[in-house]
Amino acid sequence: MIQIRRSNERGHANHGWLESYHSFSFANYYDPNWMGYRSLRVINDDIVMPGKGFGTHPHRDMEIITYVLSGQLEHKDSMGNGRVIQPGDFQYMAAGTGIQHSEFNPSSDEAVHLLQIWIQPDKNGVAPRYAERHMAEVTSGQWHLAASKSGRDNSMAIHQDAELSLARLDPHQEIEYTLAEGRHAWMHLAEGQVELNGQRLEAGDAAYLSGPETLQLTAATASQVLLFDLK
Repeated sequence: MIQIRRSNERGHANHGWLESYHSFSFANYYDPNWMGYRSLRVINDDIVMPGKGFGTHPHRDMEIITYVLSGQLEHKDSMGNGRVIQPGDFQYMAAGTGIQHSEFNPSSDEAVHLLQIWIQPDKNGVAPRYAERHMAEVTSGQWHLAASKSGRDNSMAIHQDAELSLARLDPHQEIEYTLAEGRHAWMHLAEGQVELNGQRLEAGDAAYLSGPETLQLTAATASQVLLFDLK
């Protein structure tokens, strides 16, 4: 059975320089019914104003994935990585034994819209590591694997039995996803409007379910869909 979590049911914070919607309990938003889903712990839908950002701060024992929807995000970390992440880029860090990083909007006039995703690792104390997956030009109407346990199909290898896939859909384009028995899915509609097994979803809405199940999506407008296939 597919269940829906609407965009306006999420936690919301507006700090002026940052507007954020929280799919799960985070910072000052706390709901004991929404502490995460399986190993998925955080999906923050963030808009950072020009010239603003997150100062250097620490993380440990968490798989951290960032996806930029629009604008630019400048990243620096204690592993020595530093670059500007563009729309369509996935970035991954295994925080493991401990990292520090900062994220900053380098633009003087354009906000950056990003998704901040945390997945709980299957073991703590791993060596920190970094990876990227560039998916700005992937073919529409297909699923593209961004992250997986094994790193198959050039995806980012993460410390969890979880797969993150991206699909971009043109208007009226259709796509399916088959969820196996014993697996669980969280689907986040990052942009656009789609119909999922007869239910209309708007940007920011999510659907969650357990397998076996076939997801049938039809886009009403140009859309971006993130799907987490979880243990």
